Amino acid sequence: MTEIAASSDFRHPRRHVRLDTILRLRWLAALGQLAAIFIVAQGFEFDVPIIPCLVIVSLSALLNLALQIAFNPMQRLEPRHAGGLLALNIIELAALLYLTGGLENPFSFLFLAPVLISATALPIRLTITLGLLAVACATLLVFFHQPLPWDSDEPLILPPIYLIGVWFSIVLAIGVTSLYAFQVTEEARQLSDALAATELVLAREQHLTQLDGLAAAAAHELGTPLSTIVLVSRELEKSLADKLQTNSQINSQVAGDIKTLREQAQRCRDILSKITQLSSTGAPFDRMKLSTLIEETVAPHRDFGVDIKVRIAVAGSREPVGSRNPAILYGVGNILENAVDFARSVVEVNAWWNNETVEIVVSDDGPGFAPEILKRIGEPYLSRRRGQDDAPSEHTGLGLGVFIARTLLERTGAKLSFTNRVFPDHGAVVQVAWPRARFEGESDERPTP
Repeated sequence: MTEIAASSDFRHPRRHVRLDTILRLRWLAALGQLAAIFIVAQGFEFDVPIIPCLVIVSLSALLNLALQIAFNPMQRLEPRHAGGLLALNIIELAALLYLTGGLENPFSFLFLAPVLISATALPIRLTITLGLLAVACATLLVFFHQPLPWDSDEPLILPPIYLIGVWFSIVLAIGVTSLYAFQVTEEARQLSDALAATELVLAREQHLTQLDGLAAAAAHELGTPLSTIVLVSRELEKSLADKLQTNSQINSQVAGDIKTLREQAQRCRDILSKITQLSSTGAPFDRMKLSTLIEETVAPHRDFGVDIKVRIAVAGSREPVGSRNPAILYGVGNILENAVDFARSVVEVNAWWNNETVEIVVSDDGPGFAPEILKRIGEPYLSRRRGQDDAPSEHTGLGLGVFIARTLLERTGAKLSFTNRVFPDHGAVVQVAWPRARFEGESDERPTP
């Protein structure tokens, strides 16, 4: 069982932002700016440069209208185009703040909004660029700005240390919130893609199950015409056998061809008979003992230069018997494959059971799990990268395959734990444990995507 594959199969590039989304945000910003201008000018009767502010807001609104008319709002923007519109938002805000007090204006914290949006939807390089642009605009506003609108005859002048504090808080907020938003969005995207890969595995297994049923149906349907072919060929062979002594060599060749036809038709009947037996309900391989399950999982990995030792503990209760569940076979197989990849010489597979629990433990003598990833194993796309000195043929594992294996096994009721061997021994240990009733009962049902 190979690890479900490369990240390129499931990890999609960052989603492009729709033009409609950006336009909605720009319209919301324009309306908010208009409301703030008129509330301050008319409600508080502050001396606001209304005309220059309205010119900036009007230009923003005209650009929104032009974009809505020229392009389909539902189309998805290239990241650089979306980043350009968000950069324009930052510049427009900086222009308004220049006219209304610079960083003394409490609305200066709106520099966060475009950068935060970029962190959730655009590549990190564009987010960093927008963050640097916002910081640059905030820095210029510390030194260059019009007085803050105020109701007294003398303008409000705040101490420089306060403006430095405001500037620092804006820079810190841009950095922290953007990084947090980026990490949360990236983890959600990875989880979504990994779950899609898991569903693909389950759909594949279900498809194989359906093919199994189709094979049985085909075997039954083809049985009758094959029987007819065998019967007719046998009769032809008998009739030609009586004439071989008096007829030419051609009759002998025809008899040989008919014999070959009968033998091959009989062989087809035998093959279809086996398919029918293996595919029918209640066939011997529909359910399997724990030892058989382990052996079927181990068999594909025995010829890779690593000694695989299987130990089945002797218990007082009978050996558990469960269904031939593709989720269990794939999950345990993937864990075993990773153990073989990282092992130096030996992999041990130990199994035991009692009346309440069924447990499989896979361990190896490799380097073990790195401390920094030990508590995070099972997260999608988490991998342990080997150094340049390691053999290039060795796998780096512990990525999407382990996530899928863990997800599939937990669906069957299993609990997984990942640890390292106790010093001075070295190597990884993976423990998979089921409640016995779940292993023998509910696990009979194959998972569906």
